Amino acid sequence: MNPLETIIALSYLMAAALFILGIKYMSSPATARRGNLLAAIGMFVAIVVTLLDRQVISYTWILIGIVIGSLIGAVAARKVQMTGMPQMVGIFNGFGGGASALVAVAEFMRLSGAQAVMPMDLSLAVLLSIIIGGVTFTGSLIAFGKLQGFVSGAPIQFPLQNIVNAAVLIGATVLSIYIVAFSPSMAAFIIVIALSLLYGILFVIPIGGADMPVVISLLNSFSGLAACATGFVVGNNILIIAGSLVGSAGFILTQIMCKAMNRSLRHVLFSAFGTGDMAAGSLQAAGDKTARSIDAEEAAMIMGYAHSAVIVPGYGMAAAQAQHAVRELADQLAARGVDVKFAIHPVAGRMPGHMNVLLAEAQVPYNLLFDMDDINPEFPHTDVVLVVGANDVINPAARHDKASPIYGMPILDVDKARHIIIIKRSLNVGFAGVDNELFYHPKTTMYFGNAKEKLQELVAEVKKL
Repeated sequence: MNPLETIIALSYLMAAALFILGIKYMSSPATARRGNLLAAIGMFVAIVVTLLDRQVISYTWILIGIVIGSLIGAVAARKVQMTGMPQMVGIFNGFGGGASALVAVAEFMRLSGAQAVMPMDLSLAVLLSIIIGGVTFTGSLIAFGKLQGFVSGAPIQFPLQNIVNAAVLIGATVLSIYIVAFSPSMAAFIIVIALSLLYGILFVIPIGGADMPVVISLLNSFSGLAACATGFVVGNNILIIAGSLVGSAGFILTQIMCKAMNRSLRHVLFSAFGTGDMAAGSLQAAGDKTARSIDAEEAAMIMGYAHSAVIVPGYGMAAAQAQHAVRELADQLAARGVDVKFAIHPVAGRMPGHMNVLLAEAQVPYNLLFDMDDINPEFPHTDVVLVVGANDVINPAARHDKASPIYGMPILDVDKARHIIIIKRSLNVGFAGVDNELFYHPKTTMYFGNAKEKLQELVAEVKKL
């Protein structure tokens, strides 16, 4: 190795170490910012060192891409609200997969014109990058559309859907085998690209809104695998390492999300769980069941004179951008001597860690946030639970109703507290499309309205006590 090659190899090793340290630190909210910084430094080192490689023919387009990408990233980081993080994560997954696929396309076009038969290992890596990257790109765009409301959050199904999906995947596989084993046909290659993009759409549209946290983490894993395959295509070790880390971390997170819902990945991908779009409901009754409502003054009396309170955030808090009002309420209650804690369900919101991110943005102390397994034993001893926009993750039907689509999903044991106050706009169903029996529980009172507005009213009443 010449001196430059030695510098590149050692720098890649340092970058890989920083990636691993970054992931380690990001496993805890208290050190996550440090971990993110270390990983960013590692990526910066990897980019700079890669640009020193003389295989780079021209820096002009690279610099243009860096400037444009940096501007888009900076604007997105400053302008996108914390409530829009799931959408941004989803579309960034797509960009990662699309970039990997484009690199593989360019490499295939370069090599196929220079030789009749490409090396099998290289052509296999190219096709894996194309297929995984293409699926990630269009799949992430559909996930983004579902989260943003451009595409219906309900499962989209059509006759013979599984057969069509299988035919598309088999077609891409057969053509890939032909390209690898016989000829780098450009026509076959273009069809593989088209089938990959089509399969990404077909892969995500039948998945309901309730499963979006799982889909986001799975597509994140795919983007890493696509980058890893592209690393083999261009012979770049740090791309292989970084892609492997993202792929494995994303898949582990996907498994954690599935475990939190007590469902297999196969069931998530092929059962069309979740409706996404909410049906109309009554503010006061559903069938022969009646829900009791409460006003701000009464809610303030219950919470302000409690010894202990647990706040359960859900997507309703995110949609109303009510995290700052939640923190203000917690501060007011703590000032009155109430022991306040936050209960976080693993799949609350639209992406893994959604509630943690929102509460951190509102500067809620990390030590007040408790995971489901840690907080559940506390509910029987809790005076009052305030639920802010959560639905399926607190539904007791998950424990006993075998006909319910959420049966077996671990939930927060909110119903075991002495009193429950639920802030919701109405009695509408959640993403799973099932009625929540907790709304009609004798210990439950509904505090109807926009989460942010209702919390502000509640804070004002607590201050009067």
